[in-house]
Amino acid sequence: MKQSAGILVYKFIDKMIFFFLVHPGGPFWKNKDLESWSIPKGEFNNEEDPLEAAKREFQEETGVEVEGDFIELEYVKLKSGKIVHAWAVEFDLDESLIKSNDFEIEWPPKSGKFQSFPEIDRAEWFQTADALKKINPAQADFIIQMVSKISASL
Repeated sequence: MKQSAGILVYKFIDKMIFFFLVHPGGPFWKNKDLESWSIPKGEFNNEEDPLEAAKREFQEETGVEVEGDFIELEYVKLKSGKIVHAWAVEFDLDESLIKSNDFEIEWPPKSGKFQSFPEIDRAEWFQTADALKKINPAQADFIIQMVSKISASL
């Protein structure tokens, strides 16, 4: 079974919580917005520590090394059966400085031509309601869990 690990970054501005989400790059996602954003994440194998994999993937997809007190969230299971593990951390970063790694695919399909695209084409901070509209529905639970944890600590 495939597994991914990712990090949900959040920050407070004027006592309001904002979540950092990334938009996948490449031609398939080019014109998709609602329910297509994600936490920075990627696959890992059973020999790798999931939190270390999440930190590595965050760095690969954003160019930023995230640090802080990581809060483990309950995993989610995607329709494909893949398990996504996630941690939340309060951390501030400038979304305009994101530098993603690239991937290569045959494009257009069956053309025999390969093109390179950034894994992440943009990143933004969203307030909770907007984040819940933008994020892939399977990952929305990460935001809900974090809002619940923050509310419980107030």
